[in-house]
Amino acid sequence: VYDVAQRTPLDPMVRLSQRLNAEILLKREDLQPIFSFKIRGAYNCIARLSQEAKAAGVICASAGNHAQGVALSATKLGIAATIVMPITTPRIKVDAVRYWGGKVVLKGDAFDEAHAHARELEREEGLTFVHPYDDGDVIAGQGTVGVEILHQHPDPIEAIFVPIGGGGLAAGVAAIV
Repeated sequence: VYDVAQRTPLDPMVRLSQRLNAEILLKREDLQPIFSFKIRGAYNCIARLSQEAKAAGVICASAGNHAQGVALSATKLGIAATIVMPITTPRIKVDAVRYWGGKVVLKGDAFDEAHAHARELEREEGLTFVHPYDDGDVIAGQGTVGVEILHQHPDPIEAIFVPIGGGGLAAGVAAIV
């Protein structure tokens, strides 16, 4: 994943640590090029595709960080990327996907409609769908967050708190740790 992702620091949260009387560290995934861990999973998945799948191009449905991760990853690997986003997606997110080289298709008022349209385009155009979390390679890529935590903090870790969206990051970190 390190062709596009950064190894991010574990920063001490001094005031929170004092307040809770415990060492609290924050994994700084906001320092990634797309400001999110999603780049890790998207890149790992796309990089591992067969040559045929890469040649066909990739598609995803997302209103945010996964969309940017797919666009950046595909561009880095020389693969065409179509990103289906709801028409309600904030312009800053749409512009970011375009900046990273993704072809944006705006469809539907909500994610479910964008997702259904992306799956339709996948079938019609023979594209390769990159799921935001329900994919082993995406989960493994996001799991590199856990690898870094273990390398950066070799002492026994009492707990790791992971945000839950789709579950890919939590599954990847849990599998590693």
